[in-house]
Amino acid sequence: MKPIYEPKARAKEYGDLAINIYTGCNHGCYYCFAPHVLHKDIETFRNVEPRKGIVEAIKQQIEKEHITDKLIHLCFTCDPYPADIDTTPTRETIKIIKSTGNHVQILTKGGNRALRDFDLLDNGDSFGVTYAGYGIGKCFDRPESEPNASSPSERLHSLAVAHDLGIKTWMSCEPVLNAIDIENFLGLNVGYVDLYKIGKLNYHPSDINWKEFGHRCERICQSNRQNYYIKDDLRKAMEADK
Repeated sequence: MKPIYEPKARAKEYGDLAINIYTGCNHGCYYCFAPHVLHKDIETFRNVEPRKGIVEAIKQQIEKEHITDKLIHLCFTCDPYPADIDTTPTRETIKIIKSTGNHVQILTKGGNRALRDFDLLDNGDSFGVTYAGYGIGKCFDRPESEPNASSPSERLHSLAVAHDLGIKTWMSCEPVLNAIDIENFLGLNVGYVDLYKIGKLNYHPSDINWKEFGHRCERICQSNRQNYYIKDDLRKAMEADK
């Protein structure tokens, strides 16, 4: 098993290398693309456990291939902090990555579950959360679209803690479920998000006008002098004739 791999297609926009620590994810997000990619039914995908021998396999691959000075993304087809299971393999993975001169880029909906591992991170690492837009007044609830994930407000709290510790922070506004909420949040210009990556909703129907949404988000970010990145799918929609 070679757990460290080079992402392809849409995933390439997130980083040069990546690791999927677990066999799936139990957050229950209706829009998740991973079961299709992994050719798993939903029930199997949500029965989560660490991939067998994952930590030792990561260590062996890094040593054998002399991987160093890379930013390694955790994770694409799972969450590094799934609900209600022991996430020690995530901590051990971070330890190996850091001890070999590499850096970690985390993306999670696990919220405060991630706080335990902040002692391992520094300003060469990046901690991010998914914020899909949940509607006015919904930030403190667990949305139906992500029933077992931490609440959006808890995710924002984890970002603020990371930022205060000097860890780089970022927000993945993808998939986008509620455009107005995303735009409103961008307009708040909070000080604890260092980078916004803004995309759209793929694989599912939506009545959002992506061209207009993308341009509105870009104007807000530029007006606030925020660091942002428009994902390729959204950029293509923004540049479309109609």
